[in-house]
Amino acid sequence: MRQKKLPNVLNEDEQKRLLEQPNPRYITGQRNHLLLKLMLDTGLRLSEATGLKWQNISLMTGQLKVVEGKGAKDRILWLSEEDLELLKSWKQRQFEKAKKPLEHVFTSMSKGTLGNRLDNRYVQDMIKRYSKKAKIEKNVSPHTCRHTFATDLLRQCKNIRIVQKALGHTFVNTSMIYTHIVDDELENELKNFRKKED
Repeated sequence: MRQKKLPNVLNEDEQKRLLEQPNPRYITGQRNHLLLKLMLDTGLRLSEATGLKWQNISLMTGQLKVVEGKGAKDRILWLSEEDLELLKSWKQRQFEKAKKPLEHVFTSMSKGTLGNRLDNRYVQDMIKRYSKKAKIEKNVSPHTCRHTFATDLLRQCKNIRIVQKALGHTFVNTSMIYTHIVDDELENELKNFRKKED
């Protein structure tokens, strides 16, 4: 049986470098930084991130509801304190710029299209551009952020069911690819374990 190609994931340093690319002093930089951070911290699919509405986030409890994800199954995710603070700050800035509350979290801030939900293609290009600037050698896409989230979560919780639930996978088999990444790391660590320094 041919082994399924393992997805690209970003290590801690690469994630840090990627998040450093958008300049939050600029309104689009603040939006793009938040978008990247949310994708790395929650594993949202690209369409789930661009389709995210303020009404589906509780800035009080940190609950984020993904409505009708793939397979039409809603799921609940939880946000960190840090992500909540970034969201509150962004909501305020978005409101000041648009002079009214907007429906979507991630919107265009340009004059003619202000308030329109962010275009998927724009996000794909943005992530490619930032990863190049961050000198990341890997091919980075929005899905790379999702793979990175899943792998980091599995490393931390060591429970594939939790990963499955967080990603909204119907079958646990779909989530099993992340165990291969962690297994490969273990193999590598064990092969180099107690290796004599040359």
